[in-house]
Amino acid sequence: MNHNPNNAIGVFDSGVGGLTVVRALMERLPFEDIHYFGDTARVPYGVKSVETIGHYTTQIAEFLLERQVKLLIIACNTMAAVSSQVVRDLSPVPVLDVIEAGAVTALSASTSLRIGVIGTPTTINSNAYGRAIHELQPEARIVSQACALFVPLVEEGWLDHPVTRMTAQEYLRPVLAEKVDTLVLGCTHYPLLKPLLQEVAGPGVTLVDSAEAMAERTAALLTERNLHTTARQAADYHFYVTDVPLRFQTIGERFLGRSLSNVHVVKW
Repeated sequence: MNHNPNNAIGVFDSGVGGLTVVRALMERLPFEDIHYFGDTARVPYGVKSVETIGHYTTQIAEFLLERQVKLLIIACNTMAAVSSQVVRDLSPVPVLDVIEAGAVTALSASTSLRIGVIGTPTTINSNAYGRAIHELQPEARIVSQACALFVPLVEEGWLDHPVTRMTAQEYLRPVLAEKVDTLVLGCTHYPLLKPLLQEVAGPGVTLVDSAEAMAERTAALLTERNLHTTARQAADYHFYVTDVPLRFQTIGERFLGRSLSNVHVVKW
């Protein structure tokens, strides 16, 4: 099927975290229009059943497909862990997800094949990164660590707070003890902690930023499919949320590093 290269890229997440992916896309592909959907009324997804997450994910993907997007990006690790195949089965356009992008980048960065993965408890318990990495390289050794406190600390804006540093030291201690040379930031909130996490991990550990990995994978796919926009004017960005747009805007501007406009509330 041929798709219009000048259509927007669709990005979706259970809430605000996927805006780190949007920021990386804005920097890597500055002329591409983006439609972002954050399901702020129903976040967090991590405590919900696989069936419920699948239903919500399908609903959001269909919403973006109705807006004629040329590509879908699952920017939520929880959604990607349990529902990426559901989206691929229904989508007539290419689908990318953060877990696949992170796995590919981690393997290209690691020389020892000892790879650490940090994420939310749901993502870590799903073993989605472990499976994705082992499919590509069965010899890799994966060390996983759930970091439940990082998301609220990021949303509070405590990016270089002593409490956050102490928390990072506790979480990373058992991972670093396994002599990993690469650490996957397996949650879209975590790129905001990258400077602090790099300090704690030390110079011998390469951090894999899931947002940057996704932007590179997106650029490669647009080239492969000849889907780069032909427009050379300022890109158009639209943000769809299901609740509390003011809070979304406040946190979202911190995530994007710029002012956030064109926020629309979707009522289902």
